[in-house]
Amino acid sequence: MTKAQKYFNMIKDKRVAFIGVGVSHTDLIKQFLTKGINCVVCDKKDEDQFDELLMEELSAKGCEFSLGEHYLDEIFNCDIVFRTPGMYYNDPVLTKAREKGVIITSEMETFFDLCPCKTYALTGSDGKTTTTTLVSEFLKGEGKRVHIGGNIGKALLPIVETISDSDVAVCELSSFQLISMRESPDVAGITNIRPNHLNVHGTMEEYTQAKCNILSHQNAYSRAVLSWDDETTRGLAPIVRGRLAYFSTKIKPEQGSFLREDGMLCYNDFGKVTEYVHKDDIKIPGMHNVEDYLTAIAMTYGEVKPETVEKVAKEFGGVEHRIEFVRELDGVKYYNNSIASSPTRVLACLAAFDQKQIMIQGGSDKGISFEPMAAPICDKVKVLILMGQTAEKIRAAVTAAPNYSESGIKIIMVKDMKEAVETARKYAVEGDIVSLTPACASFDMYRMFEERGKHFKQCVNELA
Repeated sequence: MTKAQKYFNMIKDKRVAFIGVGVSHTDLIKQFLTKGINCVVCDKKDEDQFDELLMEELSAKGCEFSLGEHYLDEIFNCDIVFRTPGMYYNDPVLTKAREKGVIITSEMETFFDLCPCKTYALTGSDGKTTTTTLVSEFLKGEGKRVHIGGNIGKALLPIVETISDSDVAVCELSSFQLISMRESPDVAGITNIRPNHLNVHGTMEEYTQAKCNILSHQNAYSRAVLSWDDETTRGLAPIVRGRLAYFSTKIKPEQGSFLREDGMLCYNDFGKVTEYVHKDDIKIPGMHNVEDYLTAIAMTYGEVKPETVEKVAKEFGGVEHRIEFVRELDGVKYYNNSIASSPTRVLACLAAFDQKQIMIQGGSDKGISFEPMAAPICDKVKVLILMGQTAEKIRAAVTAAPNYSESGIKIIMVKDMKEAVETARKYAVEGDIVSLTPACASFDMYRMFEERGKHFKQCVNELA
């Protein structure tokens, strides 16, 4: 009997609640219902706001519902609660439920407990989605059957019984997922740790500690990859239990990947240097993507051939919403960088191009300072178009920059995405670059950054 089979046998008589019904939980609820497990959907949407067809489908299979303002009350009558990453682990209601003996878990936590195959996982403030995708592409190129989950891909717990021990699972993990995890991957990578999501975590200490869980539960046979160039990440070396490798664009580590002076991406294994690919052969632009390749190389060293990496580098066009080329119109190139929800991601986009940009920014406030991006924006943005909840806050940061007065930057306030795109076109001339690089979360106007990026692309493509 597999570990997964034992788990489902153990909980078959339990009452299980699912907080929120996103894509991952929908598949998970259906899986649990097929096992004959008593399921309760807890969602803050009222019944008239809930997906009617989904409610009918789940109800027909025996699912119960707790909806509306007091949707969390029912978790106290359950044995196990699966929270979505968007539900903060230290929420007072969940804390009270844990104190009363209710098991609070998540899809990813349970998957890592039950997964029969080798696991790779990435976290970090920036770059984790692209790096996770690269790791999966490298391993696919070597003929591996790869399952991608976490923040990207699909829910893996619903398919855990179909995964064999010869497969690999590659996951992107956020701080919201990691904060409660007590199982770490076989191969863990941290791209960087910079201020982010402080509106939820409250302190940088809690945010960093959550990230550390990707390392804290590894064993002596595991592998960890850390950024040498990011001081906070490098400082986590003492908690690594297994083999430690670094990646760097600044030094040649004794064990790890690095960018050689001639532009070649290499790996140094205590004096044995393996060459992989030249940075100019990487299809997606920007030094931040070179760093992503170095991370993926370090995570898969010894398992992926240099020619596989080179093939991916020349063919892989990037991940949607990450400096994604949308179209060229009247000699102006438009890029969708909706993922850029923090100032550090803005800096990466500014560095990705050699010319000044027209940049669209603004969104919901994550409680982080815009000061670090203000002076670079004055240097590398010709027109700054601001919208959303943080528009005034960004304008204040940029106009307070020491180089603002001589920069010549034009700042324009708009009400929505359509007006932002139309304004960008009005001011753009042949040869210009326009990017949606918001520096903020999307929740003031959109449900997710993906929805924001798709709307931007729609507005750009509708330009006549």
